[in-house]
This record gives sequence, structure tokens and C-alpha cells, in this order.
Amino acid sequence: MPARVEQEILTVGAREVAVSNPRKVLFPEAGYTKIDLARYYLSVADGALRAAGNRPNVLVRYPNGIAGEFFYQKRAPESRPPWIDVVALQFPSGRTAEEIVPREAAALAWMANLACLELHPHPVRDDDLDHPDELRVDLDPVPGVEWPQIRAVAGVVRAALADFGLVGWPKTSGSRGMHIYVRIERRWAFGEVRRAALALARDVERRAPDLATSKWWKEERHGVFLDYNQNAKDRTIAAAYSVRPRPDARVSAPLAWDEIDACEPGDFTLATMPARFAAIGDRHAGMDLQTGSLDALLELSAKQETDGLGDAPWPPHYLKQAGEGPRVAPSRRRVPKHPLVEIGRARQKSDALEGLERWKARHPEASSHLQPADVLVDAMRGRFQTWTRVRVNLQHVPEEMRPAQEPLDPDANLADDWKQVSDGDRPRRRPSRARTES
Repeated sequence: MPARVEQEILTVGAREVAVSNPRKVLFPEAGYTKIDLARYYLSVADGALRAAGNRPNVLVRYPNGIAGEFFYQKRAPESRPPWIDVVALQFPSGRTAEEIVPREAAALAWMANLACLELHPHPVRDDDLDHPDELRVDLDPVPGVEWPQIRAVAGVVRAALADFGLVGWPKTSGSRGMHIYVRIERRWAFGEVRRAALALARDVERRAPDLATSKWWKEERHGVFLDYNQNAKDRTIAAAYSVRPRPDARVSAPLAWDEIDACEPGDFTLATMPARFAAIGDRHAGMDLQTGSLDALLELSAKQETDGLGDAPWPPHYLKQAGEGPRVAPSRRRVPKHPLVEIGRARQKSDALEGLERWKARHPEASSHLQPADVLVDAMRGRFQTWTRVRVNLQHVPEEMRPAQEPLDPDANLADDWKQVSDGDRPRRRPSRARTES
């Protein structure tokens, strides 16, 4: 006889949600379990539904906790309660998938039972899948950049948005960075929203060139990168109140602007957020009342194009876009802009980083000149899982000390993973700790 699976029943309004293996530990260091995750989402349900409700959501599942493998699942499980809603999204390939649309607190508990730590909604409502209702500003710090600089860039973004007649709503990303959401009228397609985000990123870079960058290629970045491509179709980022796969179970915390200078990302966790929410409610409660227009940003985009700043690179798994320049990293151009060497490729990030340490041991003098942002660790998305590539930018190493390109170490056979897919048709299994999201 098979062993009986332990479960706990949560009563959520008129619903009953069964949580299987409720004592399964998802966060080994902090000790939080699956039932802790479900109860957390119920405690902040009003805010979490404001952020992710009535939107298609990708399921980001950690069946064995944050120490194990995780995967993105776009297709809703066939076995689901009748009160779990779905909506069909169409991908660039022409394929479709039905994604989960949470509408009530019980749906969040049901998702938690699937070990969905994170909420990953699309920037559209399920009643209009072609016109986003929010522009997303993703502040992604390069290695070595600390929270005070992110705060400073956020202030520049706030001022820029105000100049364009828009209101920003900040939140911690739950990792190292910050997100700023802007509610917009549902009049523009994804391509136009992305161009508006790109225009904003370039304008912020113009205002604070020493602090911020809009450059897509990692070897060209410095400071805080404004990731305009998070507004491309089919991209999702962690929503407000989303739990993140960090050892301390940090969450993405909505903030008032006057809170930013007094807080740190680690202040907000699965354990601390429920009390904060009970005391002050949702800092983003008024977001839907502050809907704005992208007309001014699109006018700026047109001016930038007239001045020679056309489209910027798209993510590599997107089809080449009209007006997009050569999609070639500076290090791969015939005359490279930066002196890069590739260290290694591996399925596990830890293996790739061990190769980096061996390289540093072979070249101690060159290594002593490296700055944190000179080490480029890339999570490369293959067909079914990601793998890690490590490169080193030798720009701060005196030319006479720069090591030549050596055989890769490690050099994993990743031939199958070079095949890219644009629609994520099937769940991608991905190694743990390989993410680079802010």
C-alpha cells in the first residue's frame, strides 16, 4: 500500500484548499514550510491580488524548495479546481497556452500548494491581452553596486516620470534591485510600451550618467541598469508581495517614496511582511486611481530616433525586430569594444564559478585589477534549462598583464541547450541559483 500523503485543509472564504506535505521545508536556512508559504499569501491576499490578480500568471515552481531545481510552467495544470480561472495566451510561434488567472485568496493558496514561491503576472488584464495597463521600470544593479545608489537612481526615475506626467509606485524587487510600476491607459500595444520604457531609460541615463545606464550588453553597463526589455511581450517579473528564492525568504515590498531612504531590502520577509500589511495596508492601494498617458514618452522616443537613437537590442530569444540594429555583443564585433575573455561554461553556476577561481589562481596579478562589475556571470537560456557562462572584462587590467583566451574551464557539452525557443511552450527545468534577475 502506498504511504498516505499528509495534507492540511485551509478554509478560505467558501473554499477549501488542500495543502499536501504542509511541513515540507522550502527555505532550509529559515525553516519556512509549504504551509507557511500558503498562510503568508493569505495574510497579504488583498495586496497580492491587486498586483497579480485578474492577470495571466506564469507558475514558478520550487517542488524541492530553493535548494532544488525550479521551473517555469506556462500551461495551467489540467488537474485543477473548477474555480481556478485560466486565459489563453498566444505566443510569437502561433502556439497558445492557458495560464492561471488568480481572482481570490483561495487561488493564491492553491498556487502555494504547487510550491509557487513567486507571483509572475503579465502586465495585462485577462480581458485585454494586447494592451498593457502598466509600464515596468526594473532597476538592476551591476555587481558591486549597493542599495544607496539604487535609491538615488529611483529618485531620478521619479523626477523623470513626473516631468512626463506619470506617477511611479516603487517596491523592492525582493533581491538586490527595485521595481517602479506606472499605471497607464490601455491604449498602446507591447511594442509601444517597450519603446516608451526605452525612452525613459535613456532619459534617466542622460540625467544621471554616472549612476545609471540603458546599455543592454553587460560589458557596456555600469551602475544601475534600467531594463527596458522587461516590457517586451511575454516577459514577467516578480509582483508586489511575491516571495523570492533567497535564504531569508525576502519578499517584494511595496513602498511609499518617503520610506525608501530608511529601508533595506532585507527588512521585508515572509515573516515580517504580514505584520506590516496588517498595520499599514497596501502601499500601492491607490495605484489604479493614477492612470497616465505614454504620449509624452513616445514623443521623446520619436525625437531620440530622429537624433540617431533607434531601437535597442531585444532579448536573444525574440525574433529580430524591424528597426533593430545588429544584435551582436560588443565583444563579438570585428573590432571588440572591450577586452573580454571567456572563462567557462557549465550546467551548474557553482561549477562555472569554481572555474573562475582557478583562472584567478593562474593569473593573480591580472585578478588584482578586476572590479566587481568586470566579472560577467550570465544565465544562458537553452531549450529546456539554463546554463551558466562566465566571462571577464579586462578593461581595468594593464594591457601588458592581460591573459590571452584559454581553453574553457569548465567546458560542458551544451549543444542541445543552444537551441532557443521564443514561446516557452513547455516548462523549463532550470538549475537552482542560476538566476540574474534583480
